[in-house]
Amino acid sequence: MFEEQNSGAKTEQKLEQKKAIRGDDTKPVHEWTPERVAELTKLWASGLSASEIGRRLGVTKNSVVGKVRRLNLAMRRQPTTPKPQRKIVTLDSLKANMCSWPEGEPGKEDFRFCGVPAEPGKPYCTDHCAIAYVPNTKKKQSAAA
Repeated sequence: MFEEQNSGAKTEQKLEQKKAIRGDDTKPVHEWTPERVAELTKLWASGLSASEIGRRLGVTKNSVVGKVRRLNLAMRRQPTTPKPQRKIVTLDSLKANMCSWPEGEPGKEDFRFCGVPAEPGKPYCTDHCAIAYVPNTKKKQSAAA
């Protein structure tokens, strides 16, 4: 019980020290006053990051994000960049230096080949060679024995 009273007194003492440092008896800086909420809303609408808004308001990024969510302000997402459309490579247009990895179901309308430049001396690109050519570990094991 003594510890509880003592810790409460310490907390009160720390608050008084903070007030003395600030030089006023105003509310703590981390409270969301109507003025700060208005500033947050304005900064959020201007497109600043949560980190930058936090620096300007003297709060953490997480505090900004939490308040934005509670205010139901529009959440911002990173814009997705569309994948560049690759040229459809059919059997008729496949060349010797192109990856011949099949994509899709043969006989279906969307069947095609990878078509990116192939590895020298191989029928596939680097990514598809990694799938197609699995190293033989049995030879290595028998050589070691």
